[in-house]
Amino acid sequence: MTVATVLPHVNAVLNTLSTILILIAFVFIRSGNREMHRKFMLAAIIVSAVFLVSYLTYHFYAPIFVFPGKGWTVPAYYTLLISHVILAVVVTPMVGITAWRALHGAFDRHKAIARWTFPIWLYVTVTGVAIYAILYHVYPPSA
Repeated sequence: MTVATVLPHVNAVLNTLSTILILIAFVFIRSGNREMHRKFMLAAIIVSAVFLVSYLTYHFYAPIFVFPGKGWTVPAYYTLLISHVILAVVVTPMVGITAWRALHGAFDRHKAIARWTFPIWLYVTVTGVAIYAILYHVYPPSA
């Protein structure tokens, strides 16, 4: 096994874990439990940071990939991929800003940006797992 064959699966697990942590944190903040929300958001940020390092490592070593689908699946896949990539680039600094504001007690400003950060971050993690499933389970690479 090589880095290029193992990391996509590791990345999918990290993305799934990030999704779960973000959703649990959301439930905690909606129920008014700021301390548990904070803990789960910090865990989500750490897992997402590990994911980002793993993802960049994978793309440094992996060959260029061409989607093997046919017909309508090609534009559907690339629409999903492009929206995922653009929003991943957008949300990365948003997560940092959102966390910074909370950690420094600027909760009104934190809440204002978190209303945008949460759904975008959630979309990015969920579509990341969907892209993985498409590439490795619906259209698995040839042996």
